[in-house]
Amino acid sequence: MSKALWVFIPAELTLVVCLLAGVAVPAPVIWGAEAVVLTLLVIETVFVRRHYKAARRAGAEPRAALARAVEAAVPATARRLLVNEARGLTSLVRWVARRKHGVREGDLAAPYTGPQTAMMYGFLFVSVVETVALAMLVPWPLVHRILLVVDVYGVLMVLAMHAGCVTRPHVVGADGSLLVRWGVLFDMPIAGGLITAARVERRYPDGSLVKIDEPGGTLDLIVGGQTTVRVELSEPVGFVRPMGGRGTATVVRFHADDPAALVARLNGVRKTADEAAGDVSV
Repeated sequence: MSKALWVFIPAELTLVVCLLAGVAVPAPVIWGAEAVVLTLLVIETVFVRRHYKAARRAGAEPRAALARAVEAAVPATARRLLVNEARGLTSLVRWVARRKHGVREGDLAAPYTGPQTAMMYGFLFVSVVETVALAMLVPWPLVHRILLVVDVYGVLMVLAMHAGCVTRPHVVGADGSLLVRWGVLFDMPIAGGLITAARVERRYPDGSLVKIDEPGGTLDLIVGGQTTVRVELSEPVGFVRPMGGRGTATVVRFHADDPAALVARLNGVRKTADEAAGDVSV
């Protein structure tokens, strides 16, 4: 069933793009595609309902039962893609409203977009230039309309990705907790009690955005080809990769535009907590 969804949903999206572009799609094709998608949705609904009832019989609360049913019916990668896209579009609204996500009173928001801002705007510029160039070079109206829809969507996604990074900074909580993030793709909450050391450490590792040397080892969250903060933990802490894979780490290295301020806040909160604990013990 999941394989069928991976085939027919992209086909449905392609059909929607064609319609938005003004392509004269024959009516039988439209009705046939809609019938197939509707059939798949009905089957998925029955599948979700069956798993929901099974979870309820096992004693799960309604919300938890629904979550289990959706997890069983929808592939993890598809769920992750949909969630990331929705968060990205929401971040655009926050960006316009100049609001941060997950930053409470007394928390320290630590931006990390410095090394990548120029690159993001470079991507945006290239996307816009490509859209204009194709509009001038492609002689076929049908192809031009389809490419226009795709290019506008691409520009929107680049903006959403950057907006996610701007509106979702790292957060040092008033309680000493740490939330390490990269836009809408990565969130790693770390309890303050698990942090044993934090220091400024500038490195230039190779690799993709999220890099782990071994399970329970060192995690690198790379921004602009660099990391500037090293945080050591007393025990492995779990994290979720951008596409849903899971891992654990006892050392986290990531970038902050002002690493000294972030480390100072972390160490300051830990020192205050240790002093308070010492006073209580006395």
